[in-house]
Amino acid sequence: MATSGTRAVVTALAANLGLAVAKFVGFLVTRSASMLAESIHSATDSANQALLLLGARRARRPASAAHPFGYGRERYFWSFVVALVLFSAGAVFAVYEGISKVRHPHEIDNVGWAIGILLVGVLLEMWSLRTAVVEANRYRGDSSWRRFIVDSKQPELPVVLLEDIGALVGLLFALTAVGLAETTGDPRWDGVGTLAIGLLLGVIAIVLAREMQSLLIGESADDADLEAIRMAIESVPAVDRLIHLRTQHLGPDQILVGAKVAFDPGLDTAGVAVAIDSVEAEVRRVVPAARPIYVEPDLEHLEDPPSA
Repeated sequence: MATSGTRAVVTALAANLGLAVAKFVGFLVTRSASMLAESIHSATDSANQALLLLGARRARRPASAAHPFGYGRERYFWSFVVALVLFSAGAVFAVYEGISKVRHPHEIDNVGWAIGILLVGVLLEMWSLRTAVVEANRYRGDSSWRRFIVDSKQPELPVVLLEDIGALVGLLFALTAVGLAETTGDPRWDGVGTLAIGLLLGVIAIVLAREMQSLLIGESADDADLEAIRMAIESVPAVDRLIHLRTQHLGPDQILVGAKVAFDPGLDTAGVAVAIDSVEAEVRRVVPAARPIYVEPDLEHLEDPPSA
């Protein structure tokens, strides 16, 4: 698979599969609600990463008569499904279990097992998060991490980053809850920790759903690509001016470009055709992801004010 973030997704999948098994065994030994919530959390994350891999694979299908622009948005769709799964299977379950354990507390057995498994989980999640950070830095540039999460057109990396951060924080919640339950002798702390994990997962799911919704609806190219496309069009000698420019991401690596351009009024039909070819070639040179490109010539309304 040759999509950005694949390495991060595969690393996260490997880590979470192992953690899901280990945490569930830990739950069977300790009967800790926090351990059960964390095992469900890791199992949910594993399913989510499998969905991201599925989306990346389906997005590579060639364009068809029914989908002439291809299937690039499959990656956005499956990332949106990940947010729904994270909320329904992870957050809702953990909140329900947490409330149940606060109302009907249960003593934790073999606390040492729980702490040991959770500490191993912290190490594995740090490994997964480090891989995701390294992959994200290839695309982040000078953007802050917040802006990268909001503006990224590569859906897998924000998903894995937020899942890994959520998993680390969740593990710390579980460690704190188990530790407080043991030191205070009050098992309700275990339920409080489980509830905190559920609320954390809910917040992450809402953030992911909001960002993926925006990509599914259709986002324009980022400011840098927009400016590069605009300058490329205006740099063609036969172009009098750019009247308006519209772009939309059909997938992370595919940008639909539509432009209305006023060409030199002295050009004949053949000259306009050559100029359009030059515009398309120049745009593709500076922004390789720009495809398809539609250029509408306007030779009669040069008095229209330019806009972008």
